[in-house]
Amino acid sequence: MDHESVTIVSGLPRSGTSMMMKMLEAGGMTPMVDNIRKADEDNPKGYYELERVKELDKSDDKDWLVEAQGKVVKIISQLLKELPSNQTYKVIFMRRKMAEILASQKQMLVRRGQPTDQISDEELARLFEQHLRQLEGWLAEQPNFDVVYVPYNEVLTEPDKHAAAMNEFLGGGLDTDAMAAVVDKSLHRQRA
Repeated sequence: MDHESVTIVSGLPRSGTSMMMKMLEAGGMTPMVDNIRKADEDNPKGYYELERVKELDKSDDKDWLVEAQGKVVKIISQLLKELPSNQTYKVIFMRRKMAEILASQKQMLVRRGQPTDQISDEELARLFEQHLRQLEGWLAEQPNFDVVYVPYNEVLTEPDKHAAAMNEFLGGGLDTDAMAAVVDKSLHRQRA
């Protein structure tokens, strides 16, 4: 396993990042989490978040990333450009069908009693797709980022294959059987 780089699980919100964090933890990696955001109906197995991540674009305090070397941290796609260039990153970028992301987000907002009609699904999809195109182009140009794109829907149907691929990407040494065993198809509730 790569102990010099920071392993990052990223993607759009509701794209399977928490599932991948749980897989990597089961495989033997240490997740950087603070457990402030508790598991709920939308993520019954936990969010795997670290509040300091949310300050990446607001604060100069990024020294904590040194502690993340050899560990895994979840960072949403919008904040990847805020990472300091003096470190190396192994990014596992989750991809999920856009219709499922939108449906999952809408369901989460409904459960929380928040408005769901502020922006149309079509406009939100257009903005997300534009963001992803720009970000993928930027990532391809960063010498300190090594990125693998992982299809959420395929992980659900072929967890063994994707656990092995993640193990190889991260330099080996993970328990791929334990990683694959984490995948819970019953949590795939928004289907496209």
